[in-house]
Amino acid sequence: MNELMARKKHTKTAIAAAVSVLIMGVSVQAHAQDVAGEPQTVIVTGVRAALEQSLRQKRNADAVVEVVTAEDIGKMPDKNVADAIQRLPGVNTQSSAGGEGGFGENDRVSLRGTSPSLQQTLFNGHAISTGDWFLLNQIGGNVGRSSSFSLLPSELVGSVVVQKSATADLVEGGVSGAINVITRRPLDFRQQLTVEGSVQANYNDLSDKAEPHLSGLVNWKNAGNTAGFLLQAFSEKAAVRRDGQEILGYTPISATSAAAVANPRLAGVMVPTFIGATLFEQVKKRTGGAFDFEVRPSSALTLDVNGFYSELKAPHQNTNWLAAPANSINGSNLVPLNATVRNNTLVAASFASNSGEVDNIYRPEAGGESWYLDFNGKFRASENLTLSGKLGKTHGVGYDRKDVYYQNNVDGGMVYALNGLSPASVSYPGGNTTSPGSTAWAGGGEAQSVDQEKYAQVDGDWRTRGALVESVRFGARFTDHHRTAEHPLETRPGPVGFSNPGPAWNGQMYPSDFADNLGGNLSSSYFKYDGAALGEWGAVPGNRLLDYTLRHNWMDEFKVREKTNALYAMADLGGDGWSGNIGLRAIETRQTTVVNLAGGPNPITGSAFGAYTPTTFERTYRDYLPSANLKFDVRPDLVVRTALAKTIARPDYSALGGSVSLNDDALSGSGGNVNLDPVRSTNFDLSAEWYFAPKAMLSAGFFYMDLRSIVAQGTSTGTYYNNKRSALAEYQITSPFNTSGTNKGVELSYQQPLGQNFGFLANYTYADGELDGGGELLNSSKNTYNLTGYFENERFSARLAYNFRSAYKAGVDRGASQHVDDMPSLAGSINVKLTENLTLTFDALNITNETIKMYAESHDRPRAFYSNGRTFYLGLRAKL
Repeated sequence: MNELMARKKHTKTAIAAAVSVLIMGVSVQAHAQDVAGEPQTVIVTGVRAALEQSLRQKRNADAVVEVVTAEDIGKMPDKNVADAIQRLPGVNTQSSAGGEGGFGENDRVSLRGTSPSLQQTLFNGHAISTGDWFLLNQIGGNVGRSSSFSLLPSELVGSVVVQKSATADLVEGGVSGAINVITRRPLDFRQQLTVEGSVQANYNDLSDKAEPHLSGLVNWKNAGNTAGFLLQAFSEKAAVRRDGQEILGYTPISATSAAAVANPRLAGVMVPTFIGATLFEQVKKRTGGAFDFEVRPSSALTLDVNGFYSELKAPHQNTNWLAAPANSINGSNLVPLNATVRNNTLVAASFASNSGEVDNIYRPEAGGESWYLDFNGKFRASENLTLSGKLGKTHGVGYDRKDVYYQNNVDGGMVYALNGLSPASVSYPGGNTTSPGSTAWAGGGEAQSVDQEKYAQVDGDWRTRGALVESVRFGARFTDHHRTAEHPLETRPGPVGFSNPGPAWNGQMYPSDFADNLGGNLSSSYFKYDGAALGEWGAVPGNRLLDYTLRHNWMDEFKVREKTNALYAMADLGGDGWSGNIGLRAIETRQTTVVNLAGGPNPITGSAFGAYTPTTFERTYRDYLPSANLKFDVRPDLVVRTALAKTIARPDYSALGGSVSLNDDALSGSGGNVNLDPVRSTNFDLSAEWYFAPKAMLSAGFFYMDLRSIVAQGTSTGTYYNNKRSALAEYQITSPFNTSGTNKGVELSYQQPLGQNFGFLANYTYADGELDGGGELLNSSKNTYNLTGYFENERFSARLAYNFRSAYKAGVDRGASQHVDDMPSLAGSINVKLTENLTLTFDALNITNETIKMYAESHDRPRAFYSNGRTFYLGLRAKL
């Protein structure tokens, strides 16, 4: 208890100290100005210069865009690219892809209240492959197209352009828009030699551990500015602890169960499948770097080769103490006592015994990597004709190796009560929770998902210098994309797995302050294993079946190959007080999907999951995407824009992969649909931007998306073989289908400097997305807003940023919807310039220590509660 109080006191002290430094810095600056008493010439740099540059790019753009620059990123606690853009209007972030629950680092980005898979992430205009470190995002129903931003550190960024309206020269694949990360180029630097570096200590107050963050950059160019080389490197380590309670789905009470026979009104009532007290622990490390070699042998020719590599090593251990109301009723045929039903949900009950378990998961080799190699060039063939091109490859992989999964039996009774959006109360009368029970099951294995693309692109820009048509842009692009999901090994108990002693236990328990931040007075009196002990037990011969033929889980696997050919032509138009573009992009997509289907005339045999036949499905489709963007300079300070375009986004890979992935405990699964059409949409934008003062802007915009073939998820029942029960069982299967929908909304933005040193930014987005028939559009938050205030002078800068995102549906998991409740967040940063070349930095994330809350169809069916703690960064940044 004293240790806990000391930790909380330390955290409050750290926050108070940060606020004090901010107040002192502002006070010192104000006092200095009063003493001087004379007007001074103010050279605008830092935050204000970055905002001015971003506004300039936005105003001059030929489409609806938002821009954030490297200087702006450096003044905020932005640890990856998602952090860097989350405060832009119309941008939403989330801390997971779906399968892993909620964490403290932003991992996915979506635009205008749509799914992350409906935006296109680009690096310097080309695709980038990434890999997911969490198992359920490598196989099963969560293998998406969205990029994992946890692999993309913010140090790489020169600027980020979020393009919301389509143009013909923009790479297709984003219905809601595109995020183009533009890296720094050697010849863009001002000085001949630039050396930058930073060192930070990263402290999380829940894990109570500090880890290092290191990054460095060296850029050299010759005096003639005709050749240059850039080299970047980073190494970032973080300790993660997540306390949580998970309700793993809801199951209808069987009409033939003893509970329904004893009380017929319980038939069909939804009961929690599992209620778990889950402790997640991880030390992750992101390492990598980038290079860029650029030459300009003549004023007409520029050649560049650049590359990037990032690896995230994310070993982790997850312990989950599970009450099992559904299994107790439908499996063990127990009759609940003191049953309480609300909104067709069994929200409270007690049982004489608990058909639950303790899940112990140890994944010592989980991680992901991403890299690309890109060659590009630009040649001015004549005064009016410029040619450019790209050629490259990108590769990403998410992997999970040496995975050990071990379950303990539990004893005693079980009493639970759901409490809406507060954690459920769970107790085990007469049960022992402080030492391990006998072996209930064992598993684990290996899995990986590989994503790669080869691309080639050529573009031309012909300056016509006509009265109406200023230039014509044209080009072609070719890609060959591969995505695979592989599950070569899913083990089960071996011949001595049940008879041998379980893993060695050294008396470890959950932390004494477990779940303190969740509320609800949850227990922390649970045993846990050391991860290494789980690994040692899993390696003992005979404890698990490590037969790669017998335990090959072909049901989780698929292969998708897409070859695309695209042509475009676009005219840049202009006249007195207006400009714009109009164009057409034509794309052919040749899609080949290989899925494993059960049985077949000549099946592959030997797997315990049954005989199967790899089956190939092929299809080709063509899309013609017209687009038009117009900009009217109504006054020198007022710009009005409008845009109309057709767009497409191809379905998630797991949505196309037709195999069925099953969860034998929750009796749920997910499957694909090889016949899915791409998401096609017609988008309209209308906006106005008022630049009423230097470095200031007030804007308002309306957007509308007519989603003709949006992908939605539905649930059905199916009968499959259950490996744990060695019998057929009925599962709830989630699978995708095409439907229609709309998404419309409003974006408001306001930013303005105040006086010489202060300023603020505010934006608000309203998005109203729904499927035909009234169904929910995935990831559609009605309300999102950001408030940022800053102070900056020559020596000191500080920012405080508040973000709010209203509730949204994240997906369907284990047969039940998964909504994320309203989520606020507060972050801050302080930078103190010690010398001309050295700056002290302090950043704070999740200052208010928010809890991530999830629920199913209503608040009476909670799904999860997660606490990740606050994170602080203290460091030095140097520049020569």
